[in-house]
Amino acid sequence: MGQKVSRNDFEWVYTEEPHASRRKIILEKYPQIKKLFGHDPNFKWIAGAMVLTQILALFIVKDLSWPWLLVLAYCFGGILNHSLMLAVHEISHNLAFGHSRPMHNRILGFICNLPIGLPMSISFKKYHLEHHRYQGDEVIDTDIPTLLEARLFDTTFGKFLWVCLQPFFYIFRPLVINPKPPTRLEIINTIIQLTFNAAVVYFIGWKAMAYLVFGSILAMGLHPVAGHFISEHYMFAKGFETYSYYGPLNWITFNVGYHNEHHDFPAVPGSRLPEVKRIAKEFYDTMPQHTSWTRVLYDFVMDPSVGPYARVKRRQRGLAS
Repeated sequence: MGQKVSRNDFEWVYTEEPHASRRKIILEKYPQIKKLFGHDPNFKWIAGAMVLTQILALFIVKDLSWPWLLVLAYCFGGILNHSLMLAVHEISHNLAFGHSRPMHNRILGFICNLPIGLPMSISFKKYHLEHHRYQGDEVIDTDIPTLLEARLFDTTFGKFLWVCLQPFFYIFRPLVINPKPPTRLEIINTIIQLTFNAAVVYFIGWKAMAYLVFGSILAMGLHPVAGHFISEHYMFAKGFETYSYYGPLNWITFNVGYHNEHHDFPAVPGSRLPEVKRIAKEFYDTMPQHTSWTRVLYDFVMDPSVGPYARVKRRQRGLAS
């Protein structure tokens, strides 16, 4: 478990991120993809049903023993909460109500955020859109591990710990490498979330609140659905910085596995990304892809050629190289 990774630095490149140029080429060949742009009218009902399911589950878990509560949080509640995080991801692109109704999207984001337990809807949007626009940027793209993470977790056991601690890195990394002052909507998001949390504790109890928060944290770490965090942009094949996964877990994650398609066409809702792949299959079938998020987690931990260093990075524009 002490084997060190074979890399000692990130994969530095001096080319632009690949998605904008590929988008242009694909649209020139298949202009009909533009018809897939826009919001998904069914999305709000699916996301709302998941929120309601989690709220109803609170009345079941409040009387469970702690071991059974943790099992249910890992096997059920955490999966729903992770799906709601990916619902927030869809909402960050205004794919719930469209670009013409931004506040409708934000309000639904507040609602989807409630069972997650931690206020993240507005903050996620603020950083995620920069991840799309400046993919790989050494400062702006906070999806990339810090140099400290890569150096500290550079063994097999270290990578295992890093995977388990992923939720904390995702929460605190942006605050360290690219801090931004809180916005009015972030403050509103926090107030709404804390009010909901207080209501859950007051009316249902601490176990119910623990079920929500523990589920969110567990399902962001060593959990099959959390495999997408690593599968999306960690370099498993040299020269490729984004990877898709077309397996069954897409059914509960709004097709986030179609990640090359998503970065190429962020204006297409997750429900229509399989159609993008079908239309432009010669572009996507030839790229390296993952077949299992669980296998991704295993390979990340056990393969010495993969680890926190296995990310494509670009110098921030204006900085000396």
